[in-house]
Amino acid sequence: MKNNTSLTKKIVAGKYKGKTLKLPSKETTRSSKMIVVESFFNTIQFDVIDSIVVEVFSGSGSIGLEALSRGAKKVIFMEKDSDALRALRDNIAQTDPKACEVVEGNSFATISGVKKRLEALGEAAFIYVDPPFSIREGMEAIYDKTLAMLASLSLNTVRLIIIEHMTGLELPESIGDFKVVKTKKFGKTTLSYYA
Repeated sequence: MKNNTSLTKKIVAGKYKGKTLKLPSKETTRSSKMIVVESFFNTIQFDVIDSIVVEVFSGSGSIGLEALSRGAKKVIFMEKDSDALRALRDNIAQTDPKACEVVEGNSFATISGVKKRLEALGEAAFIYVDPPFSIREGMEAIYDKTLAMLASLSLNTVRLIIIEHMTGLELPESIGDFKVVKTKKFGKTTLSYYA
């Protein structure tokens, strides 16, 4: 296995600003670009304070930990890759582990447990979804599965769904009970917001 020590990124703002996050190998995950992260947090701004954030396909956890740094009270990370989970746990340890929950396993299988968790917490969450791009081998059906998973979510547990996806991929106007409210392109990457 090759050495990945050079793969890092920093938390941009908030309580943990400047903390260096480890990134897992690029073969298994793809980190959100800084411009995308900034745009997302500019969009939700102060709504993140005291909120619950779920990061699906979380990789290093950079979105969730940025949210935590900016005032989110709880972050639920969903990840199955062992390399990514190691980096994620190391990154969480630098922040506030008590405010973080890690759900290990295939997100399509573990989403039902996360839905129950959100129902128990009785609060609607921001759901940030950054699936592996479908151009990767074995990932051709990833978007269909992701849309079906999101369609299963209920309005009372979701405040906003944010999907980071390949520019050029046409997502539907609505997913289950949620309708697209905004899209923003950044070169090869687009953020689509559903509420």
